[in-house]
Amino acid sequence: MTRETILKFGAVEKADAGDLAGWIVVEGRPTMQTAVQHTTEDGKVISGTWRATPGTYHATYTDYEFVHMIAGRIIITPDGGAPVEVGPGDAFVVEADFKGTWKIIEPVTKHFVVRVG
Repeated sequence: MTRETILKFGAVEKADAGDLAGWIVVEGRPTMQTAVQHTTEDGKVISGTWRATPGTYHATYTDYEFVHMIAGRIIITPDGGAPVEVGPGDAFVVEADFKGTWKIIEPVTKHFVVRVG
């Protein structure tokens, strides 16, 4: 059997609802959906689409993440650090030791790549 070496993300057909581990609501009533659309053979890298509604989470990361914003607006503030606003078209990384808030201003859709462990 031949392994696919190119995978194009299509529409999200199935997403898991519920907050991610390490994400705690601190303001409003935000909700999130996560669709893992690809996992490498060794399980060390996952990628997919994430959606969230307005509100604020305090997030504690244990894994590195690359993000490409598709829609929405977020203000991300590391604990003790300066806020960073991101919106459609922006790309950024979050290091594995990040702790801080994600204030979701407008409904968000993002593509992500996470290096697990």
